[in-house]
Amino acid sequence: MSQIAIIEAFAGLEDPRRRAGQRHTLPLCLALFTLAIAAGNKGFLAIGDWISSYREELIDLLKPPKNRLPSYSTVRRILLYINYEEYSMCLAKFFNVQPASGETIGLDGKVLKHSYQIENDNPNSDSHPAIMLVSSYIVERGLILEPFEVDAKTNEIKALPELLKKLALKGVVFAFDAINTQKKLVN
Repeated sequence: MSQIAIIEAFAGLEDPRRRAGQRHTLPLCLALFTLAIAAGNKGFLAIGDWISSYREELIDLLKPPKNRLPSYSTVRRILLYINYEEYSMCLAKFFNVQPASGETIGLDGKVLKHSYQIENDNPNSDSHPAIMLVSSYIVERGLILEPFEVDAKTNEIKALPELLKKLALKGVVFAFDAINTQKKLVN
């Protein structure tokens, strides 16, 4: 399995599952998920159908232990507990998604739909504000960079300088919407 680059891309991720009962490695499951999504499959049943349809080819290519591939439910369970920030960093590194000099990076803050929780009638559930992300996009290549989560007690205006420092390259052009054209940010 170590000869396949997409499996090696996920080799450094920490497996959130307990060791007992593991039949399939985390890198194998994430590689299958990534390949299935890249092939246009949406949803876990479609991913399971894709794995079943290409079972022989995937076994020949990936050479999993005991010639067994994980089911869609195994892939689903792994995705419930995976660290998405680490997963996206592995993907960005694998696909070499880095802005180059002269490219335009569009930045925009968005609140994730239905990410808030307000429950006044349930004492066992803490309410929390909506999750806000600043997304960055390489315009020329149509690639989305790793999202940047904004602290719940602030807004995208205060989070943007930290993201700009992270993405700052000589010759990169940043494009903002109107809310991010503050005097303090420009200086």
